Amino acid sequence: MLKTKFEDIVNVSAIGRTDVPVASGELFRMAESENITQKGERTLLLAIDIQNSFMENGSLGVPGSHSDVERLCKFIYSHAELISDITISLDSHDPLQIFHPVWWKDDCGNTPEPFTVITEADILRRKWSAALYPEDSLNYVRNLERLGKKQLMIWPYHCLKGTIGHALESILSNLIYFLSTAKKFSTTSVLKGDDPLSEMYGIFKPEYSKTAYINIELLKSIAKYQRIYIAGEASSHCVLESVKQIAEYYSEDKEITSRVHILTDCMSPIPGFESATENEFSALAERYGIKLVKSTDEL
Repeated sequence: MLKTKFEDIVNVSAIGRTDVPVASGELFRMAESENITQKGERTLLLAIDIQNSFMENGSLGVPGSHSDVERLCKFIYSHAELISDITISLDSHDPLQIFHPVWWKDDCGNTPEPFTVITEADILRRKWSAALYPEDSLNYVRNLERLGKKQLMIWPYHCLKGTIGHALESILSNLIYFLSTAKKFSTTSVLKGDDPLSEMYGIFKPEYSKTAYINIELLKSIAKYQRIYIAGEASSHCVLESVKQIAEYYSEDKEITSRVHILTDCMSPIPGFESATENEFSALAERYGIKLVKSTDEL
């Protein structure tokens, strides 16, 4: 149990605001005054892409994200004694990437509107042409379809490196820094998504890449924990694909996949993907023993 009041760390009304001060000396002084004893099994919180761009007022805002952050903050505060480590992932982009509008042009030189889907057929009939690396771009879209991945979606410019949109949401950030200071552990940050020729929804590997890159070290680290709690934005893309990648890597070891707990009320989908997302998480739970829980459930 923390001595510091929740309200002294978390300003719920400021969630999603970009003018919130970063953790101050006073916050760290309060954290230093805590005496938290670790309880229970080794427990990892994996917070996926909870960044300003994905907050409701962000460039790729996810409806419901502010309430997701509030519930996640309450979960962290209530279970401070149980959380052993926190890993955060940060979607990290440049403007010139295959899923941003500037990459593509039509016959009149217009760029596609955000949320446009570009297919192999669109490229072959020149509805859209890649301004950069045309052969590689066609190969990428072709392999997405061959592998049954999500189609190439053109997204609003988001999580651009060095911008406010790239930063971890400030209220959650302050709470994480408070807890890591109080318990003397270092938060692990994972940057993902800077390959110009691939989307990287999941935190372990891109949707398709000629190099077949996989963050094996991060995947292996999952097995160190008896419980893994996962939250983030958006549930339909970055959270879902991350969980699928864990399940794929440990597909022959249900004892590990059954340690994964999805905080279903601490994540929300991109609009239009609600039903498909729910169905895919249910299938993962049935096949791999992954647990779908709420932040208010008993641990």
